Parts: sequence; C-alpha cells; structure tokens
Amino acid sequence: MGIADDARNKVDDLKGRAKEATGAATGNEDLKAEGQADQGIAAAKQKIADAAEKVKDGVEAVKDRLTGSG
Repeated sequence: MGIADDARNKVDDLKGRAKEATGAATGNEDLKAEGQADQGIAAAKQKIADAAEKVKDGVEAVKDRLTGSG
C-alpha cells in the first residue's frame, strides 16, 4: 500500500470518468454505468488502502512504544 496503489486507483478513477463521459455523450447507458461502477470500485480500493495504511502506522506506533524506539 502506498504511492503505487494511490496512482493505480487514480488511473482507474480517471478511466471510469472517461467511460462515463463517453457513454453520456454517445447515449450509451451501459458504458456510462460501467464508468460509474469503475469509479466506485476505485474509490472503495482507495478507502481500503487508506485504512490499511492507518493500521500499519498504528501497529508501528505500538511496536515503537513496546521496544522503546522512536
């Protein structure tokens, strides 16, 4: 989890936005819905990555307290 995941999620979000816009412009409701779904998946993945990073930080803080580091 980190910068690579953030970048990948942002790319997926942008792809979803492009699909949604193309679907809206062409009247293709399936493509529009697919784009919206892609955006939702990217957002969910980002929230999971953010939560995992917070857990990792918390574990490191506890570890530091127990070992007297930091």
